[in-house]
Amino acid sequence: MGIQEVAHRNRKTHPDERNHGDLRLPECLKPPVWRCLPVTVLCSLILPEHLKVSLEEYMVRMPKVRILRTKKREGLIRTRLLGASAAKGEVITFLDSHCEANVNWLPPLLDRIAQNRKTIVCPMIDVIDHDNFGYETQAGDAMRGAFDWEMYYKRIPIPPELQKEDPSEPFESPVMAGGLFAVDRKWFWELGGYDTGLEIWGGEQYEISFKVWMCGGRMEDIPCSRVGHIYRKYVPYKVPSGVSLAKNLKRVAEVWMDEYAEYIYQRRPEYRHLSAGDMTIQKELRNTLNCKSFKWFMTEVAWDLPKHYPPVEPPAAAWGELRNAGSGLCVESKHFTSGSPIRLERCTKGRGEMGWSHGQVFTFGWREDVRVGDPMHTKKVCFDAISHNSPVTLYDCHGMKGNQLWRYREDKSLYHPVSNSCMDSSTLDKRVFMNTCDSNSPSQRWIFERTNATVLEQFNRGNN
Repeated sequence: MGIQEVAHRNRKTHPDERNHGDLRLPECLKPPVWRCLPVTVLCSLILPEHLKVSLEEYMVRMPKVRILRTKKREGLIRTRLLGASAAKGEVITFLDSHCEANVNWLPPLLDRIAQNRKTIVCPMIDVIDHDNFGYETQAGDAMRGAFDWEMYYKRIPIPPELQKEDPSEPFESPVMAGGLFAVDRKWFWELGGYDTGLEIWGGEQYEISFKVWMCGGRMEDIPCSRVGHIYRKYVPYKVPSGVSLAKNLKRVAEVWMDEYAEYIYQRRPEYRHLSAGDMTIQKELRNTLNCKSFKWFMTEVAWDLPKHYPPVEPPAAAWGELRNAGSGLCVESKHFTSGSPIRLERCTKGRGEMGWSHGQVFTFGWREDVRVGDPMHTKKVCFDAISHNSPVTLYDCHGMKGNQLWRYREDKSLYHPVSNSCMDSSTLDKRVFMNTCDSNSPSQRWIFERTNATVLEQFNRGNN
């Protein structure tokens, strides 16, 4: 990439690693953070912790490590603030403890901050396998951070307008993943740091992201900086009673999202009357910093997000019970998790009812995938098929078409373009699988309870 040494030569950073419930801490900490970076850029490494075991013996050979102890569990957000308040370098670099930094990970981050101190920078986050510590890139590698309107973090493709000839060049990202980023220390505090009203974990990545963009800064992902992250299969700690992720998300929505918060409440009505605590200080900070509106953010920064996650969902093409014309049985998803095959079962409701609770309601929506649930309450699992003859399974929806792209044709078949086959079924063992398309086969005809002829016609016209 041709990092300019002069750009980061005099900028030193304080990495802040948080620890809670992470095992083998010395092994995770010792090699990666400073193994492959110029020692002149590392001021110190701050390790907030509340373990009952002594860490001094581990850190005796690491003179730049500073250990800060809390008397009680403070959670990610307040612990990061504790570490940031102790930092004295020009740049603060936040890292989760369950990660491993790759070769030359830090200078590319410092270079961008040196060019513009109001830029928050994030490394590319690679995947470390939870079981064997294998290392690989995320699917799609370089993508922009985003969210859906239930406030789940998402990754979306870099639009052609923002793609660069050199893929190693930094690119703008609306939202950070949250755990790993570097920021000019003074700029971090000018922005007010983290909102101290956020509890334990969750929502802080949105707060920082919205704040930096709306209040005069910017955010970039840096392909030349790579850090591996262990995506754990389970949470190795308990969340204290009374702590609510929903409260954090509502707090962020109320302070920063203006009228767009309504789109969240439409999907999460339980948030509407939830108390988010006193937000006076945060709202005053937004006014003091003369921050822009969230409409500006959606128009100028996250303008490509609605293409993937529209605030108002376009009408579905078909939904309700999905009955097989040959057997009269219905597709069943209840009690099945991501990766499990769907099956045929006896239909559990009468026509006209919305048997949402029975797991026999599906939506063929604007993404041209089939999701569990009715149009207003779809779950995050989709019909997925790998190839011809493979079973049809439920898999986490990704919205990127591919294995989850379907066509509901006039002959009532569900056609799968990737495998060039149709969804078939076996009455004998109640399997649902892909097979060679046969327009005369009743077992390949599927009847949705309700259809929108106009939308279906648009889908089919666009695919001819």
